Amino acid sequence: MPTDGQVPLIGRIFPSPVAAKVPEVLVSFWVLKILSTAGGEATSDYLKTYGNIKGGGAEVVLFVVGLVLQFSTRRYRAFAYWFLAYAIAIFGTGVSDFLHLDVGIPYAGTTLLWVVVLAATFFIWQRSEGTLSIHSITTQRREAFYWATVFFTFALGTALGDFTATTLGLGYLASGILFSVVILIPALAWKGFGLNSVAAFWMSYVVTRPLGASFADYISKPHNISGIDFGDGPTAVVFALATVAVVSYLAAARPDIQRPGTADTAAA
Repeated sequence: MPTDGQVPLIGRIFPSPVAAKVPEVLVSFWVLKILSTAGGEATSDYLKTYGNIKGGGAEVVLFVVGLVLQFSTRRYRAFAYWFLAYAIAIFGTGVSDFLHLDVGIPYAGTTLLWVVVLAATFFIWQRSEGTLSIHSITTQRREAFYWATVFFTFALGTALGDFTATTLGLGYLASGILFSVVILIPALAWKGFGLNSVAAFWMSYVVTRPLGASFADYISKPHNISGIDFGDGPTAVVFALATVAVVSYLAAARPDIQRPGTADTAAA
């Protein structure tokens, strides 16, 4: 029988965590989250030039490698964690775009789809574990819920960013500015009006995806669709290098390791 908190299949392959498997939420966390979302968007768009088989296959391989690396660790490791986050940024973009470009679902439809899927995931996670706090990611089951949620936030953010930029006609820069303002709302509500800290975190987390993706598209896309035409490939390289630099610092200095006994200021 699996021990408490184990996922049967995962538990037979990977070791159980002995400490928190996600980083503490510092400024560096939000910087990397936006860098990875932007880089994932540009990388996925670049891989599309190789088609669904080669490009999509590369995204799946990166995702699987990231899962293996992350679930093989027993505590938070910066490179393993952010490799998987970056891989999900790429793969989540690819899946969301596939539903629109190949299946033909409009951006409003894919946005609504991922809202429903994400809400269902939060509901099941809360019902199963009693908390959505990142400070509780100390079991395989909670980590599985966490990464499923991360994936759906990336897919949702991709669809939402494309919806505002194209369907609503705002363009990429205006969409990026819009989400830069929206992301401040949960923080202000938490600071000034007592919004639950876990709710504020996840609200902000969701918004980082369309924020980063909108600015990545603004940088990479051609002028005729409101970009500055730097190119998907060069944009992907720039954001990847910036991400590696910040992660290397975190891996060496380790300021983002969760300390034992860390707790949210308000329970989920």
